[in-house]
Amino acid sequence: MPTVRLRLNGVEVDLDADPERSLLDILRGQLGMTGPHFGCGAGECGACTVMIGHHTITSCDTPLWSVEGKDVTTIEGLGTAKHPHPLQRAFIVEQALQCGYCVPGILMSAAALLKRNPAPSAREVKEALDGNLCRCGSHNRMVRAVLRAATEMAAG
Repeated sequence: MPTVRLRLNGVEVDLDADPERSLLDILRGQLGMTGPHFGCGAGECGACTVMIGHHTITSCDTPLWSVEGKDVTTIEGLGTAKHPHPLQRAFIVEQALQCGYCVPGILMSAAALLKRNPAPSAREVKEALDGNLCRCGSHNRMVRAVLRAATEMAAG
């Protein structure tokens, strides 16, 4: 079996895996990353969203071979319980969490946006989160949370 090398949450990883398997399958099944969730399996709901560099992908429809040599960040690499990322803190403060199933993907989409644009408008936040479905109706609170995090991050 071929070896695929990538950086997962800042750590070099060598994987002996079928390069045609989905990145989500490898993240969850082989690497123990339970943050990215399986939703639709077609890259339409965003529950499996991860960052590649400063951009997001849906990992359920991304073959492992396509991330060879790349930086992959999951929600586990965003922050910790002791040191949460400003986005994680803002989602708690704004009560932007309901069932939580979509939240890891939404946080990754928001983190990628803030890496590319540290001072987004509400419209830009909505556009960045458009590929992430949430059935709990927390969208307005999520937008407020992303804007709160951007302000916090700008203040240092």
